Amino acid sequence: MVIKMAKTRLKDDIYCLKRAMKIWREYAPKYWTFSIIRKVLQRVSAYFSLTMSALLLDEISGARDEKRLIIFACLTVFGGFLFSVLSRAAQMKESILDSRNYYKYTQIMFDANCKLQYEHLENPDIRLLSEKIDANTRTIYGGLMSVLDTAVPNMAEALTDVVLSLSLTAAALFASANGQFTGILGIINSKASSCLMLIMIVAFSALTVRLRIARRKRVDEAREEISLTNRQYMAYDHLWGEDMTIFGLHPIVLSEYRKHTLRPSWLLKLQKTGLVFRALDAPKNAAMQIIIHLYVAAKAFCGAFGIGSFVLYEGAISRFVNAVDMLTEICTWLRFNTKYLQTTYEFFDLPNNMYKGTLAVEKRDDLDYEIEFKDVSFKYPRTDAWALRHISMKFKIGDKIAIVGENGSGKTTFIKLLCRLYDPTEGKILLNGIDITRYRYNEYMALFSVVFQDFRLFGFSLGDNVSAGFGYDEKRARDCLERAGMGEKLRELDIKAEQDGKNALDYCNGREYDINGVDFSGGEDQKIALAKALYKDAPFVILDEPTASLDPLAEAAVYENFNNIAKDRTSVFISHRLSSCRFCERILVFDNGQIVQDGCHDELEAAEGKYRTLWNAQAKYYVDEQK
Repeated sequence: MVIKMAKTRLKDDIYCLKRAMKIWREYAPKYWTFSIIRKVLQRVSAYFSLTMSALLLDEISGARDEKRLIIFACLTVFGGFLFSVLSRAAQMKESILDSRNYYKYTQIMFDANCKLQYEHLENPDIRLLSEKIDANTRTIYGGLMSVLDTAVPNMAEALTDVVLSLSLTAAALFASANGQFTGILGIINSKASSCLMLIMIVAFSALTVRLRIARRKRVDEAREEISLTNRQYMAYDHLWGEDMTIFGLHPIVLSEYRKHTLRPSWLLKLQKTGLVFRALDAPKNAAMQIIIHLYVAAKAFCGAFGIGSFVLYEGAISRFVNAVDMLTEICTWLRFNTKYLQTTYEFFDLPNNMYKGTLAVEKRDDLDYEIEFKDVSFKYPRTDAWALRHISMKFKIGDKIAIVGENGSGKTTFIKLLCRLYDPTEGKILLNGIDITRYRYNEYMALFSVVFQDFRLFGFSLGDNVSAGFGYDEKRARDCLERAGMGEKLRELDIKAEQDGKNALDYCNGREYDINGVDFSGGEDQKIALAKALYKDAPFVILDEPTASLDPLAEAAVYENFNNIAKDRTSVFISHRLSSCRFCERILVFDNGQIVQDGCHDELEAAEGKYRTLWNAQAKYYVDEQK
């Protein structure tokens, strides 16, 4: 498999780099300041020491003025000490900031994820794009992190080195001795030879750039292959560790990983690439240094400058060759990093097409809200199949509604449209007679408290999980936990908290962030999720099969209890188990994306139809079990 490297224009490179710099100035504004200061100070310090050494040598080999020698020596010591102190101070600050950089990068990606519309979260192509960005960062060292850690600070260092060394090298090249010289010395002392040497330096730099581009292209091709395989085989996740253990999948996964990542051809390709370009680089750099050194030595022989200046120029020439090498390496990397940045920006720039609306949602103390689905149909993106078709119904605050149906019948899709995670493909959803798309998005979302079947609790404190945020009303949180059936567990935690000298609600869920956290059972997690729904105190409460792992009797008990504690809130329950929904005043039966029946349990069970079929099919198993 050969991966073609995408060519980018200089305009694209500049745009991507400027945008990356703008992002990092927002999230890590001080890091570059101290990093650049440190690197520039180190470069200037090196040239300061080199210059002072040259002055000392010139003075020793010339007039030998004691006062000047003492002044030069003091300046050398004091200047070196000052540069060292300033550099170390900048380095300490840089190190502190650098330790936070990966977390800043994580924050950037987290912020980008939070801005995505819900459709993108369910799009496998978008997830793959996110995984590719992560792989580029971790295995290829490309993207935003490389701009922060390497590109900009090293570019500042390399440019400082090039400017200082080139100025000294140019001074050496164009210095000329007084007097008449013939033969080779006459040619060397002429300005024409100086111009020729300058042209040679430019050609050397151009050759270095071409070699760097060729090397980077070869290396990136191999790394792209390895990165692709890493995304496929390195994700040993604890969530599927059970399957790895039970079915003994370790050998086959490890075999595939080795076959793809440790394939000799790949390693050989990388090794050959490094050897070939090192073999070309070494003689190229050596030849250039020899030519310039000989040229400068000849100038010194002619008397263009003294021995101190000769030492200065010799050091500057060596640094110039290395600085050009470093600068071209950074510039080449920036060119190739553009494609990784473009991938990141593609993710950042995903459009959010959800119209946010401008109308305020009326705050009603009497909670008199009415929802109406008006001939609503819906297709998920990237498919032509209808998930819902011609849904028309309405319900008011205080209704207790159950939604039942087989898998894929449209139950969860109905809830997603109700909560405006998606907008209808056809038809309208109205709140008190007004299209919900006209309301302010966040205000409309605040009307709903939902516990989805794949709900998740985080490793924060129990109180923070219940309040769904940092900071909570302890009395209110305890009341919601009690009403959700966590009273007994809460009393156990109170006893433990008294011994530990803390509050029961401060215990973290699990041990991800706190070794003293509490591992709640699956049933307790579900009750905490229910308490969270109660804490929000929204007019509409929706439970989308959050108790699927419970037995039917336990599920029915949870729903009945929740129905009682929800009081005057509109409660919508989704369950595969029809027996759990008998207490609801109204049952909507979904089939193939349509509402095929609407009524109470007794009415639907007595009539011929889908509900009766489902009811009899489930009741049969319970009867058989009792026998």
